[in-house]
Amino acid sequence: MEESAGGREEEEEEEAMLWSLQEAVERQTLQIGASACGATAVVDVLKALGIEAAPEEVDRCVQTKLRRNEAPLPDYLLSRSQAGATHAQLISGAEEASSGRVIGRFFHLHPPRGVSLARWLARWIRGGAVPVATMNMQRAVPKGEEIPDAWHHQLIFGVTKNAVFMTNPLDVVSESDVHERLCSDSVLLVRREDVLQRLTPDCSLSTLSQNMSDPRWKSLDVEGQVSRMAEEAEREATTHITIPAAYKSGVTLFALRQSPTGRELRDSPELPLL
Repeated sequence: MEESAGGREEEEEEEAMLWSLQEAVERQTLQIGASACGATAVVDVLKALGIEAAPEEVDRCVQTKLRRNEAPLPDYLLSRSQAGATHAQLISGAEEASSGRVIGRFFHLHPPRGVSLARWLARWIRGGAVPVATMNMQRAVPKGEEIPDAWHHQLIFGVTKNAVFMTNPLDVVSESDVHERLCSDSVLLVRREDVLQRLTPDCSLSTLSQNMSDPRWKSLDVEGQVSRMAEEAEREATTHITIPAAYKSGVTLFALRQSPTGRELRDSPELPLL
């Protein structure tokens, strides 16, 4: 049966590519350092917008934060909640690394928004914007696979009906899985072994509960979670604890500041709540 004109138009509305798959293979930047997925994405954002910048300079501008793996448990957990970069760091980093030529605008996708993700992304890509997804990779985990250890920033170089094309790593993911990862509360699961190997007799977790700058440490009862995990028998072990995360799930759109798309980005409203 021949596809209707309306059906073809609808499908075309959901399709747009910054790069072909082959161009992405040749042009993408591989992870430039520990926890530096955000800075890596910004390197490719600038490249897609015609601006060359040294990866180490971009990383300096983004101010990537590292895990403090050798620290006592409370400080380690605090570093885990902030490791890498937030969307705000990506926006300020891209602006600084481009000497103000690039503007970024973050769009929240949590709580759930009333938007067709593929169609929305395609419209902006066709207009010259470069999207970066900030995703909770601990959601939509394929059956049988281990839960990933972190959130992730990835440049989106194209969309088609029901598929999203991303770099670092080069990947094609279903729209539904990407949407689920883009619609997450700001929390991070930390593995049991990462907690228990840093739990010492003189370790005081009360500093986390007393963290007045982020009351979620208390509302999530991180101190209680750790205590219960330490007391569990191995056979009934909880695999992770849940801690606050600094990141927000959603999409940052980048464009040249003086372009029509850049001006439209500044004036665009937030995506409507469902």
